Amino acid sequence: MSPSRITLRQLDAFVTVVDTHSFSRAGERLSLTPSAVSQLIAELETALGFRVLERTTRNVSLSPAGREYLASAKSVLNHLERAASIAADIRNRAAGIVRVAAPLVIASAILPSAIKAYTAEHPKVVVRIRDAAVDSLVDMVSNADVDLAVGPDREVGNDVGRIALFASPWVLWCSPDHPFAHRKSVRWSDLRAQTLVAAGRDHERSVSEMRLGAPEEQRIAPIEIVDNISTALGIAAEGLAMTLAPAYVGLLAKRWGLTVRRVVGPEVVRQVCVYFSTSRAASPAAEGFKDFLATWVNGRSDLGSPSPLPGRHGTKDK
Repeated sequence: MSPSRITLRQLDAFVTVVDTHSFSRAGERLSLTPSAVSQLIAELETALGFRVLERTTRNVSLSPAGREYLASAKSVLNHLERAASIAADIRNRAAGIVRVAAPLVIASAILPSAIKAYTAEHPKVVVRIRDAAVDSLVDMVSNADVDLAVGPDREVGNDVGRIALFASPWVLWCSPDHPFAHRKSVRWSDLRAQTLVAAGRDHERSVSEMRLGAPEEQRIAPIEIVDNISTALGIAAEGLAMTLAPAYVGLLAKRWGLTVRRVVGPEVVRQVCVYFSTSRAASPAAEGFKDFLATWVNGRSDLGSPSPLPGRHGTKDK
């Protein structure tokens, strides 16, 4: 017997007749005529090589062989129903695994809240965070190491796209005892003679680039570079130095009791984006989470405000 000779319609007809004890009632449930149901049962019995039903003029019942076969027939239909349900979940973005790369602050203080909100509505979706350096985010998406990446604005190639999520101004973080903590705002020129610590090469480069066109006496260079923003914030909390970072870092900085001050003249804005592959089709779950992030940030005043991608350094005068 070839399994291909057995069809799902035949199995469905068999199980339905057993449930209803009638070809007529089975036909009503399946939207078929009684004779069509009878034909499907006959085809199944021919394919199996044994009778599954005993028919009389008054009723229909399982044959001994049919009684043994019934569990297998139901199992096939149950697996098919489950497969159809899973396919519907995937199609409707209700299930799947999403891998998201992000640097420390976003990975620890921003994404968990977004994931909690998203999975509350999509409990079958699993979102996994991958810690990553800012400089590696685009490559991780390009190499299919992750489905999405969330981080500061970076240059992308033809195989990676980006969507702006929110804009966050660069601000100064210092100890409450620092003289700058009593100022309403700080100008870039005020920082020239100050002790600054930068977190990672990305922050060092960003700070340098944003003031590259300034006169020599106004240019800023950190005296120390550490790998993690948490280290820079800890140093600032002890009054050993100040650090520059986007305002959204406040989600982490508040744990150190740091004071934040705007830096103006001009104010410089960092754009945070979600990165995705343009050369590979995204899973429905990844596509759903990406779309969710774009709307979720609207309700987060502690992050910044959604904004189109600005110029190269995201600078705006105020």
